[in-house]
Amino acid sequence: MHTLTKSEDAVMEPAPAVRRTENLRGAPPTSAVVPGASSSPSANKARRGSARTGSTAALRAHWPEYLMEAAGLGLFMFSACAFGALLLLPASPVVKAIATPTIRRVMFGFAMAGTLIAIIYSPIGAQSGAHLNPSVTLTFFRLKKIRGWDAVFYIASQFLGGLAGVLIAVLIFGDWIRHPAVHYVVTVPGPDGPWPAFMAEFVMAVITMTVVLRSSNHPVWSRYTGLLAGALVAAYISFEAPISGFSLNPARTTASAAPAMLWTAAWIYFTAPPLGMLVAAEAYLVGKGHDNVFCAKLHHHNNKRCIFNCRFGEMQAQGPQAKSAITN
Repeated sequence: MHTLTKSEDAVMEPAPAVRRTENLRGAPPTSAVVPGASSSPSANKARRGSARTGSTAALRAHWPEYLMEAAGLGLFMFSACAFGALLLLPASPVVKAIATPTIRRVMFGFAMAGTLIAIIYSPIGAQSGAHLNPSVTLTFFRLKKIRGWDAVFYIASQFLGGLAGVLIAVLIFGDWIRHPAVHYVVTVPGPDGPWPAFMAEFVMAVITMTVVLRSSNHPVWSRYTGLLAGALVAAYISFEAPISGFSLNPARTTASAAPAMLWTAAWIYFTAPPLGMLVAAEAYLVGKGHDNVFCAKLHHHNNKRCIFNCRFGEMQAQGPQAKSAITN
């Protein structure tokens, strides 16, 4: 993600070279390959070694955040399984007391919204940034807020953490999660088929990332990003779930599909969410520009360390003017 300045390029000789560079704030150094460098075996070996060094350095420096991302989606999926059993299992006292599926789906939506909000504002969410979703991480990588190896480890952690959450739920609740009414809370298209499901997932992704970017990069609204994300989840589960099953997250779909061995139209959940979020990011850049993307955290009003390319302090400095503009 680093480029050479004109002055650097002018003095660089076309010899094989791998230049050590200063990385983003708080990050281990990475290697940048100089344009025109030799592709000889020794140069290629140096690049491979440099890549291994970069991954190892990132892992050593930021492993707590990777574990927090895994734990965050793991908790979300465990909660989804637990509430799924409570609200979907025929033998559940809630199902017996509330026969209307729509009411129980709304209850499910509020339960998962509360779970998400709690994770975002928890100590682990405050430090990792609470992406909990490969599509979110990929979008912030596009926006140059997260480095390459951090993005790789974040995404791997999300997949592993989500799967672990479901497996732990199965270990604790057993047949309640395996029951056909719950079925590992898998995400599958509704009766209208895959294309309406694809469009629904795409539109939700665009809306979600638009809200996240506009709120998290605003000096006043940034502290409410987690609440807004939770409100969207409640609305999506309440009203959209019958169309696509509501995933918005490739790692969330995998966490349920793998133990259930049910991959019906899984391509939807691996394509529509990242495409929608990337489209929202491009639209944001057209309207606001890179200078108005300050960080990759959903909740930054805390004293936890930040491993991203962070300019949150600059945004905070704009706070008094923004409040004055809203008041007036």
